Amino acid sequence: MKVVIRGMLLAAFVAATAPVLADNDGQERAGNLVATDPEYRQAWQDAVRKQERLPDWVLNLSGTSAPMTAVTEGGDKYLVGQVCEKADDCLHNRLVVAFSWNKAHAYVLWVKVPTGVPEDKTPSKRADYRWLGDPDEDMQKMLMEQLKNDPQWY
Repeated sequence: MKVVIRGMLLAAFVAATAPVLADNDGQERAGNLVATDPEYRQAWQDAVRKQERLPDWVLNLSGTSAPMTAVTEGGDKYLVGQVCEKADDCLHNRLVVAFSWNKAHAYVLWVKVPTGVPEDKTPSKRADYRWLGDPDEDMQKMLMEQLKNDPQWY
C-alpha cells in the first residue's frame, strides 16, 4: 500500500512540475534566481542599493537573461550570465552578472552602447562601462572577459 501511495505522489509531483520544466531549459537565469531565491535577491539588492539612477530593469533584474554558467576566478566559484534590457537588442544595453557561489555577493558590469553607432563600428570603443557591487580588479577582469566571449562584441 505504501509503495502505491509513493508512486501516486511521485506521479502527481512529475505532472505538477512538467509545465514548469517545459518553460525552462533546466539552466538558471539571473532574473529567475533573484525572483525565486531570497539569498540571491539579497545579494542583488546589496549590489544596487547605493547606486543612483538605475532603470527598473536593472533594479529588478527583469531583462532577458541568458543561461548562467559556473566560472572559477582566483580559486572561487561564481555563477555568471548576461541580462539584456531587450531580447532583440542586447548590444546596446546589457549586464554581465556574477553571483558568488555562496550567494553572498553580486558583481555587475553594465554596458551601454549608443544606439546611433553604425554596426560596422567597434562597439567596445564606444561603450560606457559601469560597475555595480564593488568588484575588485580581478572580478572586473573576469566580467570583461565574459563580455568579450560574446561573438557580437569586438
